[in-house]
Amino acid sequence: MKSLIPSDRAEEINENNANDLKEHETNEDNGNLKREQDVEQGFPKITEFYVGGHEKKCRQYSLDYLKFGFIASPSNQHLPMCLICEKVFSNDAMKPSKMDDHLSRVHADKKSKPFHGIMANNGSSFFQALKEKLDKRPSIRSMFASSSIKDDDGLRASYNISLLTAKSGKPHTIGEQLILPAISEVLNNILHKPAHDILKRIPLSKNTVQRRIDEMGRDVENILCKFLQTNRFSLQLDESTLPGNEALLLGYVRFIKDENMCQELLFATYLETDTRGESIFQAVEHFFTDKAIPWKNIVSVATDGAPSMVGRHRGFIAHLKRQLPDVLVIHCVIHRQHLVAKKLSPRLHNLYNM
Repeated sequence: MKSLIPSDRAEEINENNANDLKEHETNEDNGNLKREQDVEQGFPKITEFYVGGHEKKCRQYSLDYLKFGFIASPSNQHLPMCLICEKVFSNDAMKPSKMDDHLSRVHADKKSKPFHGIMANNGSSFFQALKEKLDKRPSIRSMFASSSIKDDDGLRASYNISLLTAKSGKPHTIGEQLILPAISEVLNNILHKPAHDILKRIPLSKNTVQRRIDEMGRDVENILCKFLQTNRFSLQLDESTLPGNEALLLGYVRFIKDENMCQELLFATYLETDTRGESIFQAVEHFFTDKAIPWKNIVSVATDGAPSMVGRHRGFIAHLKRQLPDVLVIHCVIHRQHLVAKKLSPRLHNLYNM
């Protein structure tokens, strides 16, 4: 196919393309030479990565840039920041020539001074002193972090004191009535510190203490139920009638954990209707279903000898054996001892009561 471009014009185009290619190679060689010189002078190499399929160069910060008054931005280590005006520049400005140009144009009064010779009060250079001052300046993040740590300490103390209150069985009002005044006396008279700022970070009102105890109780229950979901255990049940004619069902579990025999209170629930074996079984079944504890993990069950528990047809054990035919049923040893003790001779009975 014959070309439509005249021969003289085609030669001119080819000559221009050759010149452009030569100029591009010359610029690339100069750039490589400049990068090698920067590396020899202590400046870092340029990191190359790809953004959106295009090659982009990212310059890294060097400690030598501090002599131009620049540090890496605290928010982005790839961006330079002027120590004097605290202005952040793009990564393209991470060049000694551009940093020196900014120092000469914007901070000409600082440029005329030999910073390497002028020392601050602590013996460091001028820009080093500015950098240390900037590092020590409190930021919004650091102030919130410090406040958060203090609040966490007060919250932890509130939970610990609430736990001690629950273990001692004292009223929940003891926190405000006794514990906080006692802490105030110790701080004022022994440590000689103002107690107001510390006490206001420890909430110990009656409702707060009750809420803390309920939260810790639910957490302990969840941990125990999660363990019982994957481990075998023994169950002990006891039904009692309170003075207000309310029927209370207590459930205990005994299991092996870390090669130690452990016993914990699993639940305490009211029997809403009656104390028949079917009602007791429904209460236990509802708890096990709600906590996702499988019946098959029950190895044995201990109860007293009441008909509602051990009845052959309608007792709790009869309903349980329909779920677990091979479950081991044990008459509570302590209950049997109590039954035997009732028929002791008067002499042994007095000894038993001592």
